Amino acid sequence: MIKEKVRNVASGYLALLILPLLTAGSALMFIQSAVQDKPAMAVIFLIGLVLTLICYKGFFMVHPNQAKVLQLFGTYVGSVRQTGLRWANPFYSKEAISLRVRNFESGVMKVNDSSGNPIDIAAVIVWKVVDSAEAVFEVDDFQSFVQIQSEAALRNLATSYPYEAHDDDTIALRSDPQAIAEKLCVEVQDRLDKAGVQALEARITHLAYAQEIASAMLKRQQAQAIVAARRQIVDGAVGMVKMALTQLEEQGVVELDEERKANMVSNLLVVLCGEENARPVLNAGSLYS
Repeated sequence: MIKEKVRNVASGYLALLILPLLTAGSALMFIQSAVQDKPAMAVIFLIGLVLTLICYKGFFMVHPNQAKVLQLFGTYVGSVRQTGLRWANPFYSKEAISLRVRNFESGVMKVNDSSGNPIDIAAVIVWKVVDSAEAVFEVDDFQSFVQIQSEAALRNLATSYPYEAHDDDTIALRSDPQAIAEKLCVEVQDRLDKAGVQALEARITHLAYAQEIASAMLKRQQAQAIVAARRQIVDGAVGMVKMALTQLEEQGVVELDEERKANMVSNLLVVLCGEENARPVLNAGSLYS
């Protein structure tokens, strides 16, 4: 595996001062040698002039948050991260790699969660290149690699967890967004390591049941909500009935036998758990008549 080697090269401003002087000197010496009829010296200075002109090809610019990958006849020689005008061997090939933070938003994909329910899911991945050599030499196209591997990681994550949890100990896609985001980031990073790319953040941007089961799942969610609400109402009503009976006995307001207690409990539960307002009925007789 090819790792990045940071290479320091000459300042382009210094080369911009030296090369014109060498060019002018070589041209002047060539002209003087030709005038003085010294063909050997003229050829030497002509070659020097040509080499000096070739050296102008060594200028290149490095922008902020950018790296230039240098190769010499197919051999990796290093990466330049120093910004500004630089100069290096004119025979180096120079490929620019952006180190800026980028983001990739996947399209909405239909997958099955761990329970087998079809869901629609999408995510956004924030990433950047941290190793320019790996990004260039280890994969064919690192941007396409990031997109494909991110979608593969999202699919794998979606099939590993249920859409919604039925108990407090289960991590679900809908109820635990922060935990799912962290796991997705780790999943994406495991796949992008070989490309010299770092996943900075990964978050789900769209999550819903697939259209063909959305209405059925909505009814199930409504039924679960009704059951949960009823359970809470019953728990509260039982507590209030118990408190009422206890206070009546402690304060000596009335003495109730078991049958009267059962009748009172029944009436209170009907009042407290009923959906409609209670309609009191005045009992002028006796419970036992």
